[in-house]
Amino acid sequence: MNFPVKMDNGDIKVFTGYRVQHNLSRGPAKGGIRYSPHTDLDEVRALAMWMTWKCATVDIPFGGAKGGVACDPNALSMAELERLTRRYSTDISLLIGPETDIPAPDMGTNPQVMAWIMDTYSMHRGHTFPAVVTGKPVPIGGSEGRQDATGRGVVILARELAKRINLDLQNATVIIQGFGNVGSMTARIIHETGAKIVAICDRYGGVWNPKGLDIPSLLPLSNHDGALMESHMGDSISPTDILELEADILIPAAMESQITIENAPRINSKIIVEGANGPVTPDADIILNQRGILLAPDILANAGGVIVSYFEWVQDLQSLFWSEQEVNNRMESMLMKAWHQILEVAEKEKTDFRTAAYMVGVKRVADATILRGIYP
Repeated sequence: MNFPVKMDNGDIKVFTGYRVQHNLSRGPAKGGIRYSPHTDLDEVRALAMWMTWKCATVDIPFGGAKGGVACDPNALSMAELERLTRRYSTDISLLIGPETDIPAPDMGTNPQVMAWIMDTYSMHRGHTFPAVVTGKPVPIGGSEGRQDATGRGVVILARELAKRINLDLQNATVIIQGFGNVGSMTARIIHETGAKIVAICDRYGGVWNPKGLDIPSLLPLSNHDGALMESHMGDSISPTDILELEADILIPAAMESQITIENAPRINSKIIVEGANGPVTPDADIILNQRGILLAPDILANAGGVIVSYFEWVQDLQSLFWSEQEVNNRMESMLMKAWHQILEVAEKEKTDFRTAAYMVGVKRVADATILRGIYP
């Protein structure tokens, strides 16, 4: 879609937006909305497909969708961002709904954006529909534990992979690429376990300190691009060089296609946990497998967010809300169940964890498609 937005200076600017539904066999579509200058149709289609497999892999009753607007949210005022969001929400309002397609935050969006989407949809329908989006602020139907959920899930998978090489997470060294919503929450939670984060960066660069970083002091710099490089808590490091530093665990939590055929031979970590969607290219995957590096795939590792989004949707429909501890316990239980199913398939089929995860997820979608049959 192409839609006009009135800017603060009175100019009219036309933006391009997308909403893609990939598969609805297992339930309503579910997927985030990202605001990024690099957003295009191919990216949104790929992310929608990833969501299908992710939801099926952790066995929640959603299909995959994704949305986005090609824009730089950092270059927009709050008023411009609200007008853009409300116009985009209006254009996709024929597609979205609590029983059809439930958006959520992604790169460049946040709980406030979700609040505007919910309000816009509700104004069109004549009454409040909290369940139309997830990732909302708690006072208007958001779930406790949602903000931390993706990062918490990443840490759970890091813990489980560490066990497989007899590594205590408390004694592990960690590198995190990305310091937005996922990267910062992952950093806080894994730091609380006692692990030592030796390097962290945003898209402009970051800091490296082999003695460990003071994460509580760095957390206020999250989503302030470039601020990490000015923190003076260690040596400056680029977003690409950070991937090749030595550590026990590497968590790419930024953009897709960060570990490629060029730098995969130089990755110096024992474990990779994909906080971002698609940070490892298929060619790099082969190299990492050959080198014996354990990898938790994105459709499992960062699924904590969509699991708690599912919980938020359920709570909104029932108007009955759970405590943060209950949310966290339910999320870990569901994630661990999926992890053990994937382990079982990987061992039975003698394959890597990514292939095993896809075998689980794709089979569930295929089974649902076959069971539903063909109409008419």
